[in-house]
Amino acid sequence: MMRTDEATVADIRAALAARQLTCRQLVQMYLDRIAAYDKKGPALNAIIMINPNALATADALDAKFAQSGFAGPLHCVPLIVKDNFNTADMPTTAGSLSLKGSVPPSEAFQVRRLRDAGAVVLAKSNMAEFAWSPFETVSSILPGYTRNPYALDRVPAGSSGGTAAAIAANFGAVGLGTDTGNSIRGPSSHTSLVGIRSTMTDQPRRHRAAVPEPRHRRPDGADRRRCRCRFRCHRRLRSRGSGDCGSRGQAA
Repeated sequence: MMRTDEATVADIRAALAARQLTCRQLVQMYLDRIAAYDKKGPALNAIIMINPNALATADALDAKFAQSGFAGPLHCVPLIVKDNFNTADMPTTAGSLSLKGSVPPSEAFQVRRLRDAGAVVLAKSNMAEFAWSPFETVSSILPGYTRNPYALDRVPAGSSGGTAAAIAANFGAVGLGTDTGNSIRGPSSHTSLVGIRSTMTDQPRRHRAAVPEPRHRRPDGADRRRCRCRFRCHRRLRSRGSGDCGSRGQAA
């Protein structure tokens, strides 16, 4: 059976196509890894919340695959989402205890695009509270610092350090982050990942953040171990909108 260690999007798709495993089995493998290493063992402290609907989503994708094949180019790709992206079925706190239990009324454009492509949101990741620190990942919603999987006495930078640590530890195949001055680039470099900070007109910014942010300064992006995986996801996130890039465009 396929291992989650260093698994690429192509590896996942090939294993599913060959019926070496089901989407449910794959998702459970990643959930088991989170359970073993995030709060136990090295206690990376990268995850704020597991998606309670992850296995149900996997079951639905298995049913779709049995009936008509892949649901999309990211069919059953396990996704880690930074906790300042709105998720309609999970709380979005921006790492702040003041927003504990706050479920937004709508889904972030980026999350919805990846879900529409078949990705499975596994968990929301820790972040510097309100994304203020580019140096470390510590919040009030989750006690303690997020650790760097490669050196537990070091940090994964910030503010998307939870996503970076999670992907580096193989808690998911792809992760979402945001960046104002360092928050994708720093964590990616600290954890040996491929991360891209998109241009301002490349990503729509409406209906994303849990708290007000300068819309002209914080683009979104993703982290992954391989360049090819990273660009597959980035293509799904892009928008061909106009003006301030708030319109809902099509994928490139």
